[in-house]
Amino acid sequence: MTKFERTRRDWLLGGACLAASTVTWGGLASRAFRPRTAGLFDDSAPLPAWAQAVIERHLRLWERGDQDAIVRMRSSNPEWDFMGRTFLVLALANLAIRQPASARRGLDVMNAVISATVAAQARHSMYFFLLPYAHPRPGGATWRQEPPRSLFIDGEIAMMLAAFLLVAPRSDPRVPAHRRALIDRLELIHDQMRAGPVLSGESYPNECWTFCNTTALVASRMASALGLKVDAKLPHAWLRTATLELTDPRTNMLVSSYSWDGGHLDGPEGSSIWMSAYNLALVDPDYARGQYELAKRALGRQVLGFGFAREWPVPAPGSIDVDSGHVIPLLEASPGSSGLAILAARGFRDQAFWDQLLASLELAGFPEQHDGTRRYRVSNQIGDAVLAYALCAGPLWARVAGTAP
Repeated sequence: MTKFERTRRDWLLGGACLAASTVTWGGLASRAFRPRTAGLFDDSAPLPAWAQAVIERHLRLWERGDQDAIVRMRSSNPEWDFMGRTFLVLALANLAIRQPASARRGLDVMNAVISATVAAQARHSMYFFLLPYAHPRPGGATWRQEPPRSLFIDGEIAMMLAAFLLVAPRSDPRVPAHRRALIDRLELIHDQMRAGPVLSGESYPNECWTFCNTTALVASRMASALGLKVDAKLPHAWLRTATLELTDPRTNMLVSSYSWDGGHLDGPEGSSIWMSAYNLALVDPDYARGQYELAKRALGRQVLGFGFAREWPVPAPGSIDVDSGHVIPLLEASPGSSGLAILAARGFRDQAFWDQLLASLELAGFPEQHDGTRRYRVSNQIGDAVLAYALCAGPLWARVAGTAP
């Protein structure tokens, strides 16, 4: 063997050892950063202490009436303030089923959140929770339906009301008012969606979002589980229309936004498709899983055991916006997409991807534990609320589907 051949052999062996070492230690590193998840996939098991601490922080925020935290969130984005409330209510509804002994405290906070949200809308109008472009302006898009209503607002408030009613005892004195409010809100939702050419309501002027329309459909499905009268044909009619007209031909995934008459605006988007797929599990489980699997192939990524999600699929790129968050260069990891991917992975019981996503969160999220609460320093109120929901999701959907007590 010549000196050159020996040198080449040594370089190849060294490279192989380095690669093997990187893979080995990379895998060990991801396991080291992975939080304890035992029991999280068991809907009847207590939450691990660290997961309970994530929810505890939000409970205290509302129990103490911490308006500063809400103001800080609103200063970044009024939508985030609103959506953070929705995710918290959904988290507490799941927790009430999972841990009945502590349900009373959760119900009190759920009621506080719902009451404050409905009061804010009544006092300031729907625009209080919407971005500035919701206001019609010269030369801009205008609302196609009159009077204008945002399905984003109506759908999530209806979902919050239904979540409360699904876990509250019938004897709770707050039930009758919330039940009446849900019936009224559903009438508005059904009217908005049935009037649209593609059975969709606007969230913004001439702008419909799959995220919002699937949320409204689920609110209706939840109301049906409560025995309320709903348009039972609407969810499947919407899904047939979406399959034909609201699907991106490059990826076969649902687009994220479209005009009132169905013209595509934004293609598939991570911060939309994960939640939309999870919502649709209550409408058509097989179709919903198909959308999840498509999203995972197009958006899901893992490097050395650490998982994350892109905002846009490679065949259908889009632009960075407020929903995607600050996308990490090269990896193209989106905080918004990755956070909601945790929810979808939990909902579709994909524990391998779930573990990878949580490992990345622990590595890059910089968790901070204090006095029985837990937050992530690179996150914010809505990000932590999404995580709270993802950590205990499952029991509420099972109750709606009739597969749980």
